This record gives sequence, C-alpha cells and structure tokens, in this order.
Amino acid sequence: MSNSNTVAPGGSDKKRYIVSMVILGSLFFIFGLVSWVNAILIPYFKIACELTYFQAYLVTFAFYIAYLVMSVPSSFLLNRVGYKRGIMIGLWIMALGALIFVPAALTRTYGIFLTGLFAIGTGLAILQTAANPYVTIIGPINSAAKRISMMGLCNKCAGIMAPLIFAALVLQNSDSETFRLLNEGFFSDAERGAVLDELIRRVILPYSCLAVILFVFGLLVRFSVLPEIDTDKDNASAETDDSHGKSSVFQFPYLILGALAIFFHVGAQVISIDTIIGYAQSMGLDLLEAKVFPSYVMTCTLIGYFLGIVLIPRVISQKRAFQICTVLGLVLSVAVLIASGQVDILGHRTDLSIWFIVPMGMANALIYAGIWPLAIRGLGRFTNLGSSLLVMGLCGNAFTPMIYGALADSIGVKMAYVVLIPCFLYLIFYAFVGHKITDWRKPKA
Repeated sequence: MSNSNTVAPGGSDKKRYIVSMVILGSLFFIFGLVSWVNAILIPYFKIACELTYFQAYLVTFAFYIAYLVMSVPSSFLLNRVGYKRGIMIGLWIMALGALIFVPAALTRTYGIFLTGLFAIGTGLAILQTAANPYVTIIGPINSAAKRISMMGLCNKCAGIMAPLIFAALVLQNSDSETFRLLNEGFFSDAERGAVLDELIRRVILPYSCLAVILFVFGLLVRFSVLPEIDTDKDNASAETDDSHGKSSVFQFPYLILGALAIFFHVGAQVISIDTIIGYAQSMGLDLLEAKVFPSYVMTCTLIGYFLGIVLIPRVISQKRAFQICTVLGLVLSVAVLIASGQVDILGHRTDLSIWFIVPMGMANALIYAGIWPLAIRGLGRFTNLGSSLLVMGLCGNAFTPMIYGALADSIGVKMAYVVLIPCFLYLIFYAFVGHKITDWRKPKA
C-alpha cells in the first residue's frame, strides 16, 4: 500500500513516525484505562447505588452500546472535520462524560452515571474509528498487524492498571467492614443514606482529574505532528484500491464480513476474561483466590502481542498469524468442554478445563490485529465509514456475555462455553476465505 500519508521510517520522517506512534500508543492506553475500569465500577455502583445484578451490568451495556449507535455518525464527523480534529472532539466528549459523573455522584442517581458512561463510550467510538485506520495506514501495510500489536500492548497494560488505580483512589481499608454493615442492615435509613453518599462521592475527584487530562490531551493531539490522513486521495490512488465504481460501503463483502468477525472476536475475548472468575468459583475457589485468573488471561494476551511484534512480518505474515490464532482458539474452546480432572497449577487446585481458557488470551491477541488490515484495505473514499462499521463490531462486548449467562443458567457454567465454538468457526472462515471475497457472488481467486 503506497500513499503520501504513510510515514516511511527513514530520514527526517523517522522522528515523525516515532512521535506519531507514541501519540497513537497514548490513545490506546486511554482506551484501556477507561474501558477496563468498568470491571470494578460494576460492583462499586452495585453497592453505592443499591442495584440489582441486572442493573449493575447496565454499566457495560451503556458503555459498549455507544459503539453500535455512534460509530456511523463518527465516520461522518471524521469526513467533515478530519482525523486530528475528530480525535480532539472524541477526547473532549469523553471529558464531558467524565464530568457528568460529578452531578451523578452528588445526587447518587444511577441514570446520570449511565448517561456519562454512554458519553464516554461515544467519545471512544470516535477515537476508535479514527485511530485504527491511522495505525493501519501510517506505515507499510504488511506490518500493520505489528503496529496493532504494539497498540494492544498499550491497551492491555492500561487494562491491568485501571482497576488498581481506581481502587487506590476510591477504596479504603475500612470499606470491607462498611460493606458488611450495609449488607446486614446495621445502619438506620438516614445513616445508610449518608454512608452511601460518602461512598459514591469518592468518584468525583478522580473523574474530574480524568476530564482535565482528556481535555488537555485533545489539544495536544490537535496541534501535534500526527499527520492528517486523506483516505479519499491516498486510498484512491493505491494499487490495492477496490473503491472504483462502487457506490456503497456494502459493496465490499470483505469489510462487512470483517465487521462480523470483530463482533465474534471481541465477544469471545470478553467471555474468556469476564467469566473465568465465576468458573473458578464453581470449582470451590473463593473470590480472593479466583480474582487472579483474569490476570493470567491478560498475561497470555500480552505474550501474544509481544510475539506479534517480534515475528510479524519478519518471520511470519500477519495473515498466517491470524489464521493460526483462529484455529488455536477453536482447539482451546473444544478442550474446555471435554477436559476434566483435578490438577494443581500455580498453587490452584482446579479442574483442568480452566487452564484451556487462560491461553485463549494468547490466541485472541493477534486476531484483532489480523482482521483490521484485511477488512479495511482498498476502501478509498469509504475508509471512514468502513472503519466505523468495524468499530460497531465492538458491541459484541455487550451482547455475547449475555448469551453465555443465559446458557450458564440453563446448561451450566462449563458447557456454556459452547458459545465460543461458533465464534471461532466464523473467525476461521474469515481468516481463510471471507477476507478474499470482493464480490458477493464469488470469492476472489
């Protein structure tokens, strides 16, 4: 892929390329910092706002549904104002969402918190729609998966840090006793209200600081050396351009199929991380022991990203890595369902099957990086809209866990992992066949 906005890592452009990658890495760090904090916001809001489990999980739904609702409008915004201004606006919308937490905390109104989360998700939808094409286009297309792996490292490192930072800023050592007294109904109504008000208002300071950081970073990006990209001009002149004679984004089968691949991929990924604590508890582990299992999955994900950075494209092509990871994901999914027997690993006595969920982090690491370059190639003037469709696929985070939960209630927490099978079967289809389809009537030879 050749275009004027690709920053060749040589000469005077090398410094610009490095600075641009640092800026993009910072954006992906923000994605992770804001997204993964939801894992601790859910139980925190459940206590402070006195919610049912269903109401508490509206945190995730309100956050990720923004990707579905706002991704296409995001593409029109980017077409109108450009990528750099679009990133600034996305960061400012996120800052507004963080500020909405202030009146929500002062009134202890859960609906206002959900509005703030939706606003943050809207800003992230804009940033994802802009940032992913940047990472793909800013360098050689055959190493796009390597750059996406770098961005994934930034995202997952922030994801590991986010709950720890939130806990350090908001939670106190005495909270365990406070939570116990609340559950036992020890306080009078007036005392209970005062305690809950004090708990929820602790989010005001960190989210106010977050709003300031997001606002300032938006200004820095707007006036940074990050190159403006013109996808209409650059992609239209590229040898791989497929947009000539096309009148609709739906005339790119590999893009539409790629958006579905994103949906199934993120759905499978969030299941492996968000359900593993409950699965460990079903084996008799208490919460204090079970809570470390998501970190095991995330560690495998980081290993996968490192392998991508080291091996792609020097040793293995990004497409081949993508294909290997989809097959590995399917093998691990089947193994979860059929493996059994007690084992002692890393000091945990568990059923063997849970240790086939852990390495799914490694398989999932390079799938997202494999889908993007294949799905967004040659879109020309449709690149912004195509990117928004791929970002819409991230709403799989909102829906797939709900399917797992329904299956867990009916057939058990282990057999519910059968939902991973169709996810990886589709990803295998896209990795080997779907990305080649340039015409709905026949695949490209």
